[in-house]
Amino acid sequence: MSDPPCQGEPSDRSSRQIERLAKFWHAAYLVSMTTMNISLPESLKAFVDEQVSNGGYGTSSEYVRELIRKDRAMHALRTLLLEGAASQPTEAVDAGYFDQLRQRVRHAPGK
Repeated sequence: MSDPPCQGEPSDRSSRQIERLAKFWHAAYLVSMTTMNISLPESLKAFVDEQVSNGGYGTSSEYVRELIRKDRAMHALRTLLLEGAASQPTEAVDAGYFDQLRQRVRHAPGK
């Protein structure tokens, strides 16, 4: 039996998930790129440079792309939450509902 991962150290499962996500984003990078120049005050440039060197990014462009992706995902989540809040109420869910949902996910194609 292996030792549990240390705090902050990914488990085997999360490592596989990270690897799949990395492959997905790598495929997304294969699309045509364009250039955008931005101006930053020195303090923000220093912060970006620090994030690149300490955060595992190869370039400042990778870091900025990651920020934009996260912001886009946040906006998409916000839209879904607002749509859900505006929708008509349905019947209450219970533990059985979540058990069925877990079963559907476990038996979904590609799992």
